[in-house]
Amino acid sequence: MTTAETSMADQLGFTQGQTVREIGHAQDSDADLGHSVEELTGKELVGVGTGGVADAVLMWWRDDDGDLVDGLLDALTDLSEDGVVWLLTPRTGRVGHVEPSDIAECAATAGLVQTGSVRAAVDWQGTELRTPKARRSGRGA
Repeated sequence: MTTAETSMADQLGFTQGQTVREIGHAQDSDADLGHSVEELTGKELVGVGTGGVADAVLMWWRDDDGDLVDGLLDALTDLSEDGVVWLLTPRTGRVGHVEPSDIAECAATAGLVQTGSVRAAVDWQGTELRTPKARRSGRGA
């Protein structure tokens, strides 16, 4: 694996031993990003319905994939309490681009907060989404 591939998974904060669920993978998804996550975690990405709790979700999403709120709620299924959803959307100017304001609105409706954003791959933007800290620690509703 190249240093560039390693840094793709590193910048998303993945660590050795994590279980990562992948949702929405399609022909246009960046294979190098998925491979780098597998290399760094030491585990293959798992699909939807494979059972068990995931530490993180890689969620590939395009503007025409349907209702983003529903997609985010599905991503939360079997996600660990302190897990992260990495919403991967086409970068500005690419087919399927999702406006950042739409992401923020849908994330809030799904009960998530945006905690970061990175260029995840050549054609993909990554938005880090988590449950609010109060909910994760049991201090809130």
